[in-house]
Amino acid sequence: MKFKDYSYIRPDFDQVKTQLETQLKAFSTSQNVTQQLEAFKLINKIRSQISTMSTLSSIRHSIDTTDAFYEAENDYWDNQNPFVAELDTQLYKAVLSSPFLKELQNEIPKTFFQLAENALKAFDPKIITDLQEENKLSSAYGKLIASAQIDFDGKILTLAQLSPYMIHPDRAIRQKAWEAKSAFFTQNEAAIDEIYDKMVKLRDQIARKLGYKNFIELGYIRMNRLDYNADMVSVFRKQVLSDIVPLTQKLYARQAKRIGLDQLHYYDLAYEFKNGNPKPIGTPEDILKAGQKMYHELSHETGEFIDFMIDRELLDLVAKKGKESGGYCTFINDYQSPFIFSNFNGTQGDVEVLTHEAGHAFQSYQSRWIDVPECAWPTLESCEIHSMSMEFITWPWMDLFFGKDTDKFKFSHLSSAMTFMPYGVLIDHFQHEIYANPNWTPTQRKTAFRNLEKQYLPHKDYTGNDFLERGGFWFQQGHIFGSPFYYIDYTLAQICALQFFKRAQDKDPQMWNDYMKLCKVGGTQSFLGLIKTANLKSPFEEGCVSSITDLVEKTLDLIPDSSL
Repeated sequence: MKFKDYSYIRPDFDQVKTQLETQLKAFSTSQNVTQQLEAFKLINKIRSQISTMSTLSSIRHSIDTTDAFYEAENDYWDNQNPFVAELDTQLYKAVLSSPFLKELQNEIPKTFFQLAENALKAFDPKIITDLQEENKLSSAYGKLIASAQIDFDGKILTLAQLSPYMIHPDRAIRQKAWEAKSAFFTQNEAAIDEIYDKMVKLRDQIARKLGYKNFIELGYIRMNRLDYNADMVSVFRKQVLSDIVPLTQKLYARQAKRIGLDQLHYYDLAYEFKNGNPKPIGTPEDILKAGQKMYHELSHETGEFIDFMIDRELLDLVAKKGKESGGYCTFINDYQSPFIFSNFNGTQGDVEVLTHEAGHAFQSYQSRWIDVPECAWPTLESCEIHSMSMEFITWPWMDLFFGKDTDKFKFSHLSSAMTFMPYGVLIDHFQHEIYANPNWTPTQRKTAFRNLEKQYLPHKDYTGNDFLERGGFWFQQGHIFGSPFYYIDYTLAQICALQFFKRAQDKDPQMWNDYMKLCKVGGTQSFLGLIKTANLKSPFEEGCVSSITDLVEKTLDLIPDSSL
Protein backbone atom coordinates (compact mmCIF):
# COMPACT_ATOMS: atom_id res chain seq x y z
CA MET A 1 0.00 0.00 0.00
CA LYS A 2 1.24 3.50 -0.89
CA PHE A 3 1.28 6.28 1.70
CA LYS A 4 -1.35 8.19 -0.28
CA ASP A 5 -3.72 5.26 0.32
CA TYR A 6 -3.18 5.15 4.08
CA SER A 7 -6.66 5.84 5.39
CA TYR A 8 -7.30 8.81 7.66
CA ILE A 9 -10.53 8.90 9.64
CA ARG A 10 -10.98 11.32 12.51
CA PRO A 11 -11.63 9.14 15.58
CA ASP A 12 -14.86 9.43 17.49
CA PHE A 13 -13.19 10.52 20.69
CA ASP A 14 -16.17 9.74 22.92
CA GLN A 15 -16.16 6.18 21.58
CA VAL A 16 -12.39 5.87 21.97
CA LYS A 17 -12.58 7.21 25.50
CA THR A 18 -15.26 4.66 26.39
CA GLN A 19 -13.17 1.81 24.95
CA LEU A 20 -10.08 2.90 26.85
CA GLU A 21 -11.94 3.40 30.11
CA THR A 22 -13.47 -0.08 29.74
CA GLN A 23 -10.05 -1.64 29.31
CA LEU A 24 -8.58 0.47 32.12
CA LYS A 25 -11.31 -0.84 34.40
CA ALA A 26 -10.49 -4.39 33.28
CA PHE A 27 -6.83 -3.70 34.03
CA SER A 28 -7.53 -2.33 37.49
CA THR A 29 -9.88 -5.18 38.45
CA SER A 30 -7.66 -7.96 37.11
CA GLN A 31 -7.09 -10.83 39.50
CA ASN A 32 -3.57 -11.61 38.31
CA VAL A 33 -0.71 -10.22 36.22
CA THR A 34 -1.70 -12.31 33.16
CA GLN A 35 -5.06 -10.59 32.98
CA GLN A 36 -3.43 -7.21 33.46
CA LEU A 37 -0.99 -7.82 30.62
CA GLU A 38 -3.88 -8.78 28.31
CA ALA A 39 -5.71 -5.56 29.16
CA PHE A 40 -2.44 -3.62 28.76
CA LYS A 41 -2.02 -4.99 25.21
CA LEU A 42 -5.60 -4.06 24.25
CA ILE A 43 -5.11 -0.55 25.65
CA ASN A 44 -1.94 -0.12 23.60
CA LYS A 45 -3.77 -1.30 20.47
CA ILE A 46 -6.37 1.45 20.91
CA ARG A 47 -3.67 4.03 21.67
CA SER A 48 -1.84 2.95 18.51
CA GLN A 49 -4.96 3.61 16.44
CA ILE A 50 -5.26 7.11 17.90
CA SER A 51 -1.56 7.79 17.27
CA THR A 52 -1.86 6.59 13.68
CA MET A 53 -4.62 9.07 12.86
CA SER A 54 -2.91 11.94 14.65
CA THR A 55 0.36 11.23 12.80
CA LEU A 56 -1.29 10.93 9.38
CA SER A 57 -3.01 14.27 9.94
CA SER A 58 0.24 15.90 11.05
CA ILE A 59 2.23 14.60 8.08
CA ARG A 60 -0.32 15.65 5.50
CA HIS A 61 -0.72 19.07 7.08
CA SER A 62 3.05 19.62 7.04
CA ILE A 63 3.26 18.60 3.36
CA ASP A 64 0.66 21.22 2.42
CA THR A 65 -0.22 23.78 5.08
CA THR A 66 -2.73 25.35 2.64
CA ASP A 67 -4.88 22.20 2.51
CA ALA A 68 -8.09 23.30 4.24
CA PHE A 69 -9.11 19.78 5.30
CA TYR A 70 -5.86 18.93 7.07
CA GLU A 71 -5.55 22.42 8.49
CA ALA A 72 -8.88 21.79 10.22
CA GLU A 73 -7.69 18.34 11.32
CA ASN A 74 -4.48 19.85 12.67
CA ASP A 75 -6.55 22.32 14.71
CA TYR A 76 -8.67 19.40 15.94
CA TRP A 77 -5.60 17.48 17.16
CA ASP A 78 -4.14 20.62 18.79
CA ASN A 79 -7.27 20.64 20.93
CA GLN A 80 -7.61 16.89 21.30
CA ASN A 81 -4.07 15.79 22.16
CA PRO A 82 -4.23 17.07 25.75
CA PHE A 83 -7.30 14.90 26.30
CA VAL A 84 -5.41 11.94 24.84
CA ALA A 85 -2.59 12.73 27.27
CA GLU A 86 -5.12 12.72 30.10
CA LEU A 87 -6.17 9.16 29.16
CA ASP A 88 -2.50 8.16 29.04
CA THR A 89 -2.05 9.45 32.58
CA GLN A 90 -4.95 7.27 33.71
CA LEU A 91 -3.07 4.27 32.35
CA TYR A 92 0.16 5.36 34.04
CA LYS A 93 -1.61 5.78 37.37
CA ALA A 94 -3.22 2.35 37.04
CA VAL A 95 0.08 0.65 36.19
CA LEU A 96 2.13 2.37 38.89
CA SER A 97 -0.48 1.57 41.55
CA SER A 98 -0.95 -2.04 40.43
CA PRO A 99 -0.68 -4.72 43.14
CA PHE A 100 1.24 -6.72 40.52
CA LEU A 101 3.73 -3.93 39.81
CA LYS A 102 6.83 -6.09 40.39
CA GLU A 103 5.53 -8.77 38.03
CA LEU A 104 4.69 -6.11 35.41
CA GLN A 105 8.23 -4.76 35.69
CA ASN A 106 9.50 -8.19 34.66
CA GLU A 107 7.43 -8.08 31.45
CA ILE A 108 7.45 -4.41 30.40
CA PRO A 109 10.64 -2.39 29.66
CA LYS A 110 11.97 -0.39 32.60
CA THR A 111 11.82 2.84 30.62
CA PHE A 112 8.02 2.61 30.40
CA PHE A 113 7.78 3.00 34.17
CA GLN A 114 10.28 5.87 34.20
CA LEU A 115 8.42 7.64 31.42
CA ALA A 116 5.09 7.01 33.12
CA GLU A 117 6.37 8.62 36.32
CA ASN A 118 7.60 11.64 34.35
CA ALA A 119 4.29 11.96 32.52
CA LEU A 120 2.44 12.09 35.82
CA LYS A 121 4.83 14.74 37.08
CA ALA A 122 4.21 16.82 33.93
CA PHE A 123 0.42 16.59 33.67
CA ASP A 124 -2.71 17.43 35.58
CA PRO A 125 -6.22 17.94 34.16
CA LYS A 126 -6.11 21.53 35.42
CA ILE A 127 -3.53 22.44 32.74
CA ILE A 128 -5.45 21.03 29.73
CA THR A 129 -6.57 24.45 28.51
CA ASP A 130 -2.99 25.70 28.92
CA LEU A 131 -1.66 22.79 26.86
CA GLN A 132 -4.23 23.50 24.15
CA GLU A 133 -3.08 27.10 24.02
CA GLU A 134 0.57 26.00 23.89
CA ASN A 135 -0.21 23.77 20.90
CA LYS A 136 -2.00 26.63 19.14
CA LEU A 137 0.96 28.97 19.68
CA SER A 138 3.37 26.36 18.31
CA SER A 139 1.19 25.84 15.24
CA ALA A 140 0.94 29.61 14.76
CA TYR A 141 4.73 29.88 14.64
CA GLY A 142 5.00 26.98 12.17
CA LYS A 143 2.36 28.47 9.91
CA LEU A 144 3.98 31.91 9.99
CA ILE A 145 7.37 30.48 8.96
CA ALA A 146 5.74 28.37 6.21
CA SER A 147 3.93 31.46 4.91
CA ALA A 148 7.16 33.15 3.82
CA GLN A 149 6.87 34.51 0.28
CA ILE A 150 10.21 36.20 -0.40
CA ASP A 151 10.67 38.14 -3.63
CA PHE A 152 14.21 37.28 -4.71
CA ASP A 153 15.99 36.78 -8.03
CA GLY A 154 12.75 37.31 -9.94
CA LYS A 155 11.05 34.50 -8.04
CA ILE A 156 8.77 34.13 -5.01
CA LEU A 157 10.62 31.83 -2.59
CA THR A 158 10.03 30.06 0.72
CA LEU A 159 12.75 30.24 3.38
CA ALA A 160 13.95 26.77 2.33
CA GLN A 161 14.09 27.77 -1.33
CA LEU A 162 16.14 30.85 -0.42
CA SER A 163 18.88 28.69 1.15
CA PRO A 164 20.93 27.99 -2.03
CA TYR A 165 21.42 31.74 -2.52
CA MET A 166 22.91 31.98 0.97
CA ILE A 167 25.88 29.83 -0.10
CA HIS A 168 26.23 31.38 -3.58
CA PRO A 169 29.82 31.95 -4.80
CA ASP A 170 28.96 35.61 -5.42
CA ARG A 171 29.42 37.33 -2.08
CA ALA A 172 26.97 40.10 -2.94
CA ILE A 173 24.23 37.55 -3.66
CA ARG A 174 24.94 35.78 -0.35
CA GLN A 175 24.63 39.08 1.48
CA LYS A 176 21.40 40.02 -0.31
CA ALA A 177 19.90 36.59 0.42
CA TRP A 178 20.68 36.94 4.12
CA GLU A 179 19.27 40.47 4.08
CA ALA A 180 16.08 39.17 2.43
CA LYS A 181 15.76 36.48 5.09
CA SER A 182 16.39 39.00 7.86
CA ALA A 183 13.84 41.35 6.29
CA PHE A 184 11.19 38.61 6.51
CA PHE A 185 11.91 38.16 10.20
CA THR A 186 12.04 41.91 10.80
CA GLN A 187 8.65 42.32 9.12
CA ASN A 188 7.26 39.58 11.35
CA GLU A 189 9.32 40.47 14.43
CA ALA A 190 6.42 41.80 16.48
CA ALA A 191 4.28 38.75 15.69
CA ILE A 192 7.06 36.28 16.56
CA ASP A 193 7.94 38.21 19.72
CA GLU A 194 4.29 38.07 20.76
CA ILE A 195 4.02 34.31 20.07
CA TYR A 196 7.18 33.55 22.03
CA ASP A 197 6.35 35.92 24.89
CA LYS A 198 3.02 34.14 25.32
CA MET A 199 4.77 30.76 25.09
CA VAL A 200 7.35 31.53 27.77
CA LYS A 201 4.84 33.00 30.22
CA LEU A 202 2.37 30.20 29.56
CA ARG A 203 5.00 27.51 30.16
CA ASP A 204 6.13 29.23 33.35
CA GLN A 205 2.48 29.34 34.46
CA ILE A 206 2.04 25.61 33.66
CA ALA A 207 5.15 24.76 35.69
CA ARG A 208 3.99 26.77 38.69
CA LYS A 209 0.51 25.21 38.55
CA LEU A 210 2.21 21.82 38.78
CA GLY A 211 4.27 22.93 41.78
CA TYR A 212 7.64 23.60 40.14
CA LYS A 213 9.88 26.59 40.76
CA ASN A 214 10.07 27.37 37.05
CA PHE A 215 9.77 25.76 33.63
CA ILE A 216 13.39 24.55 33.68
CA GLU A 217 12.46 21.85 36.19
CA LEU A 218 9.36 20.88 34.21
CA GLY A 219 11.25 21.10 30.91
CA TYR A 220 13.72 18.41 31.98
CA ILE A 221 10.85 16.16 33.02
CA ARG A 222 9.05 16.78 29.73
CA MET A 223 12.22 15.95 27.84
CA ASN A 224 12.55 12.70 29.80
CA ARG A 225 16.12 13.16 30.94
CA LEU A 226 16.06 9.77 32.64
CA ASP A 227 19.63 9.47 33.85
CA TYR A 228 21.29 12.90 33.69
CA ASN A 229 20.46 16.36 35.00
CA ALA A 230 20.98 20.09 34.45
CA ASP A 231 24.26 20.07 36.39
CA MET A 232 25.70 17.37 34.12
CA VAL A 233 24.54 19.32 31.06
CA SER A 234 26.20 22.46 32.41
CA VAL A 235 29.48 20.57 32.81
CA PHE A 236 29.17 19.30 29.25
CA ARG A 237 28.57 22.85 27.95
CA LYS A 238 31.76 23.97 29.72
CA GLN A 239 33.72 21.17 28.02
CA VAL A 240 32.43 22.34 24.64
CA LEU A 241 33.44 25.89 25.51
CA SER A 242 36.97 24.86 26.54
CA ASP A 243 37.71 22.03 24.08
CA ILE A 244 35.68 22.76 20.96
CA VAL A 245 35.30 26.55 20.65
CA PRO A 246 39.09 27.07 20.22
CA LEU A 247 39.15 24.45 17.44
CA THR A 248 36.21 26.05 15.64
CA GLN A 249 37.97 29.41 15.66
CA LYS A 250 40.94 27.76 13.90
CA LEU A 251 38.56 26.27 11.35
CA TYR A 252 36.93 29.65 10.66
CA ALA A 253 40.34 31.30 10.26
CA ARG A 254 41.29 28.53 7.83
CA GLN A 255 38.02 29.05 5.97
CA ALA A 256 38.58 32.80 5.61
CA LYS A 257 42.02 32.23 4.12
CA ARG A 258 40.68 29.47 1.84
CA ILE A 259 38.00 31.68 0.30
CA GLY A 260 40.28 34.71 0.07
CA LEU A 261 38.92 36.95 2.83
CA ASP A 262 40.64 38.78 5.64
CA GLN A 263 37.62 38.27 7.86
CA LEU A 264 34.39 36.29 7.67
CA HIS A 265 31.08 38.12 7.90
CA TYR A 266 27.84 36.40 8.85
CA TYR A 267 26.89 35.84 5.21
CA ASP A 268 30.23 34.10 4.52
CA LEU A 269 30.00 31.44 7.22
CA ALA A 270 28.06 28.87 5.18
CA TYR A 271 30.26 29.44 2.11
CA GLU A 272 33.22 27.17 2.76
CA PHE A 273 34.99 26.87 -0.59
CA LYS A 274 36.01 29.45 -3.17
CA ASN A 275 34.74 27.42 -6.09
CA GLY A 276 31.45 26.71 -4.31
CA ASN A 277 30.20 24.31 -1.72
CA PRO A 278 29.85 20.64 -2.68
CA LYS A 279 26.63 19.95 -4.53
CA PRO A 280 24.90 16.63 -5.04
CA ILE A 281 24.87 15.18 -8.52
CA GLY A 282 21.61 15.03 -10.43
CA THR A 283 17.95 15.40 -9.60
CA PRO A 284 16.16 14.50 -6.35
CA GLU A 285 15.21 11.26 -8.10
CA ASP A 286 18.89 10.58 -8.82
CA ILE A 287 19.77 11.22 -5.17
CA LEU A 288 17.10 8.80 -4.00
CA LYS A 289 18.27 6.16 -6.49
CA ALA A 290 21.87 6.56 -5.26
CA GLY A 291 20.58 6.25 -1.70
CA GLN A 292 18.86 2.99 -2.56
CA LYS A 293 22.10 1.60 -4.02
CA MET A 294 24.06 2.78 -0.95
CA TYR A 295 21.73 1.15 1.55
CA HIS A 296 21.69 -2.12 -0.40
CA GLU A 297 25.49 -2.24 -0.30
CA LEU A 298 25.74 -1.19 3.36
CA SER A 299 23.84 -4.21 4.71
CA HIS A 300 20.98 -6.60 4.03
CA GLU A 301 18.93 -4.86 6.73
CA THR A 302 19.33 -1.36 5.29
CA GLY A 303 18.59 -2.66 1.77
CA GLU A 304 15.32 -4.17 2.92
CA PHE A 305 14.50 -0.95 4.77
CA ILE A 306 15.07 1.45 1.85
CA ASP A 307 13.00 -0.73 -0.51
CA PHE A 308 10.15 -0.65 2.03
CA MET A 309 10.33 3.17 2.16
CA ILE A 310 10.49 3.72 -1.60
CA ASP A 311 7.94 1.09 -2.61
CA ARG A 312 5.36 2.61 -0.22
CA GLU A 313 6.29 6.23 -1.12
CA LEU A 314 7.10 7.03 2.51
CA LEU A 315 9.37 9.94 1.61
CA ASP A 316 8.35 13.52 0.76
CA LEU A 317 11.64 15.17 -0.02
CA VAL A 318 11.39 18.25 -2.25
CA ALA A 319 10.69 21.85 -1.15
CA LYS A 320 7.49 23.33 -2.54
CA LYS A 321 5.00 26.12 -1.93
CA GLY A 322 2.92 25.72 1.23
CA LYS A 323 5.16 23.00 2.67
CA GLU A 324 6.48 23.40 6.21
CA SER A 325 10.20 24.05 6.52
CA GLY A 326 12.78 21.63 7.93
CA GLY A 327 12.97 17.89 7.98
CA TYR A 328 11.76 15.13 10.26
CA CYS A 329 11.08 11.43 10.61
CA THR A 330 8.01 9.98 12.26
CA PHE A 331 6.35 6.57 12.57
CA ILE A 332 2.82 5.53 11.58
CA ASN A 333 2.01 2.80 14.09
CA ASP A 334 -0.79 0.79 12.51
CA TYR A 335 1.01 0.68 9.17
CA GLN A 336 4.37 -0.11 10.81
CA SER A 337 5.81 2.61 8.59
CA PRO A 338 8.47 5.23 9.17
CA PHE A 339 7.97 8.45 7.18
CA ILE A 340 10.69 10.88 6.06
CA PHE A 341 9.92 14.56 5.38
CA SER A 342 12.46 17.08 4.06
CA ASN A 343 12.92 20.09 1.77
CA PHE A 344 15.47 19.24 -0.94
CA ASN A 345 16.86 22.47 -2.41
CA GLY A 346 19.94 21.44 -4.41
CA THR A 347 22.51 21.74 -1.60
CA GLN A 348 24.64 19.18 0.26
CA GLY A 349 21.99 19.29 2.97
CA ASP A 350 19.80 17.18 0.66
CA VAL A 351 22.16 14.24 1.14
CA GLU A 352 22.73 14.97 4.80
CA VAL A 353 19.02 15.05 5.55
CA LEU A 354 18.50 11.80 3.63
CA THR A 355 21.16 9.98 5.66
CA HIS A 356 20.17 11.72 8.91
CA GLU A 357 16.43 11.11 8.72
CA ALA A 358 17.06 7.62 7.31
CA GLY A 359 19.00 6.91 10.51
CA HIS A 360 15.88 7.75 12.52
CA ALA A 361 13.67 5.77 10.16
CA PHE A 362 15.96 2.73 10.17
CA GLN A 363 15.93 2.67 13.97
CA SER A 364 12.13 2.80 14.10
CA TYR A 365 11.97 0.12 11.38
CA GLN A 366 14.25 -2.16 13.42
CA SER A 367 12.24 -1.44 16.59
CA ARG A 368 8.85 -2.46 15.18
CA TRP A 369 8.83 -5.48 17.50
CA ILE A 370 8.25 -3.18 20.46
CA ASP A 371 4.50 -2.95 21.11
CA VAL A 372 4.66 -0.49 24.01
CA PRO A 373 4.32 2.96 22.35
CA GLU A 374 6.48 4.74 24.92
CA CYS A 375 9.41 2.39 24.24
CA ALA A 376 9.43 2.24 20.43
CA TRP A 377 11.56 5.40 20.20
CA PRO A 378 14.36 6.22 22.64
CA THR A 379 14.37 9.57 24.40
CA LEU A 380 15.31 12.39 22.05
CA GLU A 381 19.04 12.72 22.68
CA SER A 382 19.35 8.96 22.08
CA CYS A 383 17.33 9.15 18.84
CA GLU A 384 19.91 11.52 17.43
CA ILE A 385 22.71 8.98 17.89
CA HIS A 386 21.13 6.75 15.23
CA SER A 387 20.68 9.62 12.76
CA MET A 388 24.02 11.37 13.20
CA SER A 389 25.93 8.08 13.23
CA MET A 390 24.25 7.04 9.97
CA GLU A 391 25.62 10.23 8.39
CA PHE A 392 29.17 9.05 9.15
CA ILE A 393 28.63 5.33 8.58
CA THR A 394 27.57 6.09 4.99
CA TRP A 395 30.79 8.03 4.19
CA PRO A 396 32.20 5.29 1.91
CA TRP A 397 29.29 5.89 -0.51
CA MET A 398 29.44 9.68 -0.70
CA ASP A 399 31.08 9.50 -4.14
CA LEU A 400 27.69 8.32 -5.47
CA PHE A 401 26.23 11.69 -4.48
CA PHE A 402 29.15 14.09 -4.89
CA GLY A 403 31.58 12.65 -7.47
CA LYS A 404 34.65 14.89 -7.68
CA ASP A 405 33.37 16.92 -4.70
CA THR A 406 33.46 13.92 -2.35
CA ASP A 407 36.54 14.98 -0.35
CA LYS A 408 35.16 18.49 -0.17
CA PHE A 409 31.89 17.14 1.20
CA LYS A 410 33.66 15.00 3.79
CA PHE A 411 35.73 17.97 4.95
CA SER A 412 32.61 20.12 5.14
CA HIS A 413 30.60 17.44 6.93
CA LEU A 414 33.24 16.65 9.55
CA SER A 415 34.19 20.27 10.21
CA SER A 416 30.52 21.26 10.50
CA ALA A 417 30.07 18.54 13.13
CA MET A 418 32.51 20.56 15.21
CA THR A 419 31.26 24.04 14.35
CA PHE A 420 27.69 23.00 15.13
CA MET A 421 28.36 21.99 18.72
CA PRO A 422 29.02 25.47 20.17
CA TYR A 423 25.80 26.63 18.50
CA GLY A 424 23.95 23.62 19.90
CA VAL A 425 24.99 24.32 23.48
CA LEU A 426 24.33 28.04 22.95
CA ILE A 427 20.68 27.25 22.12
CA ASP A 428 20.49 25.14 25.28
CA HIS A 429 22.15 27.81 27.44
CA PHE A 430 19.84 30.48 25.99
CA GLN A 431 16.74 28.52 26.93
CA HIS A 432 17.98 28.05 30.49
CA GLU A 433 18.35 31.85 30.70
CA ILE A 434 14.92 32.45 29.15
CA TYR A 435 13.00 30.21 31.54
CA ALA A 436 14.97 31.43 34.55
CA ASN A 437 13.74 34.91 33.58
CA PRO A 438 10.24 34.46 32.15
CA ASN A 439 9.31 38.12 32.53
CA TRP A 440 12.10 39.39 30.30
CA THR A 441 11.02 41.68 27.49
CA PRO A 442 11.61 40.67 23.87
CA THR A 443 14.54 43.10 23.79
CA GLN A 444 16.12 41.51 26.87
CA ARG A 445 15.78 38.06 25.29
CA LYS A 446 17.54 39.16 22.12
CA THR A 447 20.28 40.89 24.11
CA ALA A 448 20.86 37.72 26.15
CA PHE A 449 21.12 35.65 22.98
CA ARG A 450 23.62 38.06 21.41
CA ASN A 451 25.77 38.01 24.57
CA LEU A 452 25.85 34.20 24.54
CA GLU A 453 26.68 34.25 20.83
CA LYS A 454 29.76 36.32 21.61
CA GLN A 455 30.81 33.67 24.14
CA TYR A 456 30.21 30.50 22.10
CA LEU A 457 30.47 31.95 18.57
CA PRO A 458 33.01 34.79 18.92
CA HIS A 459 33.66 34.81 15.16
CA LYS A 460 30.16 36.10 14.28
CA ASP A 461 30.26 39.56 12.70
CA TYR A 462 26.81 40.99 11.93
CA THR A 463 28.03 44.41 10.76
CA GLY A 464 25.33 46.03 8.64
CA ASN A 465 22.51 43.72 9.77
CA ASP A 466 20.58 45.36 12.58
CA PHE A 467 18.20 42.44 13.17
CA LEU A 468 20.98 39.91 13.74
CA GLU A 469 23.18 42.35 15.65
CA ARG A 470 20.27 42.88 18.06
CA GLY A 471 20.21 39.12 18.70
CA GLY A 472 17.46 37.88 16.38
CA PHE A 473 19.19 34.84 14.87
CA TRP A 474 17.25 32.42 17.09
CA PHE A 475 13.93 33.36 15.48
CA GLN A 476 14.60 30.74 12.80
CA GLN A 477 15.29 27.93 15.30
CA GLY A 478 11.95 26.14 15.46
CA HIS A 479 12.96 23.90 18.38
CA ILE A 480 13.00 26.92 20.70
CA PHE A 481 9.34 27.51 19.96
CA GLY A 482 7.89 24.02 19.55
CA SER A 483 10.18 21.78 21.62
CA PRO A 484 11.75 23.70 24.53
CA PHE A 485 15.10 22.32 25.72
CA TYR A 486 15.28 20.01 22.70
CA TYR A 487 18.70 20.96 21.34
CA ILE A 488 21.48 19.86 23.66
CA ASP A 489 20.39 16.42 22.45
CA TYR A 490 22.09 16.99 19.09
CA THR A 491 25.42 17.82 20.68
CA LEU A 492 25.38 14.85 23.05
CA ALA A 493 24.50 12.58 20.13
CA GLN A 494 27.19 14.14 17.93
CA ILE A 495 29.87 13.13 20.41
CA CYS A 496 28.50 9.58 20.27
CA ALA A 497 28.25 9.63 16.46
CA LEU A 498 31.88 10.74 16.18
CA GLN A 499 32.82 7.69 18.23
CA PHE A 500 31.16 5.52 15.58
CA PHE A 501 33.09 7.54 12.99
CA LYS A 502 36.35 6.77 14.78
CA ARG A 503 35.50 3.08 14.99
CA ALA A 504 34.66 3.06 11.28
CA GLN A 505 37.98 4.75 10.48
CA ASP A 506 39.75 2.15 12.63
CA LYS A 507 37.84 -0.60 10.77
CA ASP A 508 36.44 -1.93 14.04
CA PRO A 509 34.65 -5.19 13.03
CA GLN A 510 32.11 -4.73 15.85
CA MET A 511 31.06 -1.23 14.80
CA TRP A 512 28.09 -2.23 12.61
CA ASN A 513 26.95 -4.91 15.06
CA ASP A 514 26.92 -2.35 17.86
CA TYR A 515 24.97 0.11 15.69
CA MET A 516 22.41 -2.60 14.88
CA LYS A 517 22.09 -3.44 18.59
CA LEU A 518 21.50 0.24 19.31
CA CYS A 519 18.71 0.41 16.70
CA LYS A 520 16.99 -2.82 17.70
CA VAL A 521 16.59 -2.01 21.39
CA GLY A 522 14.74 1.19 20.51
CA GLY A 523 13.64 3.00 23.64
CA THR A 524 13.78 0.04 25.99
CA GLN A 525 16.89 1.59 27.60
CA SER A 526 17.80 5.08 28.82
CA PHE A 527 20.47 7.31 27.24
CA LEU A 528 23.40 6.08 29.31
CA GLY A 529 22.11 2.51 29.04
CA LEU A 530 22.04 2.73 25.24
CA ILE A 531 25.57 4.13 25.20
CA LYS A 532 26.70 1.13 27.20
CA THR A 533 24.86 -1.26 24.85
CA ALA A 534 26.62 0.30 21.86
CA ASN A 535 30.03 0.19 23.60
CA LEU A 536 30.42 3.99 23.53
CA LYS A 537 31.79 6.45 26.10
CA SER A 538 29.43 8.79 27.91
CA PRO A 539 29.69 12.45 26.78
CA PHE A 540 29.76 13.30 30.49
CA GLU A 541 32.86 11.17 31.04
CA GLU A 542 36.03 13.15 31.61
CA GLY A 543 38.18 13.26 28.50
CA CYS A 544 35.44 12.11 26.12
CA VAL A 545 35.01 15.50 24.40
CA SER A 546 38.74 16.24 24.11
CA SER A 547 39.42 12.80 22.64
CA ILE A 548 36.93 13.55 19.89
CA THR A 549 38.38 16.99 19.14
CA ASP A 550 41.84 15.42 18.83
CA LEU A 551 40.50 12.91 16.29
CA VAL A 552 38.68 15.54 14.22
CA GLU A 553 41.53 18.05 14.24
CA LYS A 554 44.03 15.43 13.07
CA THR A 555 41.68 14.20 10.35
CA LEU A 556 40.97 17.69 9.03
CA ASP A 557 44.64 18.68 9.17
CA LEU A 558 45.42 15.80 6.80
CA ILE A 559 43.22 17.43 4.13
CA PRO A 560 45.12 20.33 2.53
CA ASP A 561 43.09 23.37 1.53
CA SER A 562 44.68 23.18 -1.91
CA SER A 563 42.66 20.01 -2.54
CA LEU A 564 39.41 21.76 -1.68
